[in-house]
Amino acid sequence: RAERNACLLGTDAMRDGVDIPGNALRLVVFERTPWPRPDILHRVRRTHLSDGDPRGYDDAIVRLRLRQGFGRLIRRADDRGVFVLLDRAFPSRLESAFPPGVAVERVGLAETVEAVRQFFAAS
Repeated sequence: RAERNACLLGTDAMRDGVDIPGNALRLVVFERTPWPRPDILHRVRRTHLSDGDPRGYDDAIVRLRLRQGFGRLIRRADDRGVFVLLDRAFPSRLESAFPPGVAVERVGLAETVEAVRQFFAAS
């Protein structure tokens, strides 16, 4: 937590219960949109809990996971960081997972790397 140049690599568990305040965590990268795994348990829940809108049910799960991941990065009003989602197929309907005022930009990988580089250079 005290190391300014630390790197946190996480799985799904990284979203839940991790608190790294201040400048210790300034970059969160998701490899893909965190869709629920289509196992039998998910299919049963989706059938019984979706109120006839299975896509809406999956979207709600993804929004929650994105909020949790973003929440690892921005815990307080003075926290600053970059949240990167490396998935070209990210649906725009899920952008509502992020707090109002958060800029969502769709750019290529090279532009993303450069933007992250500039963020750290300015920090």
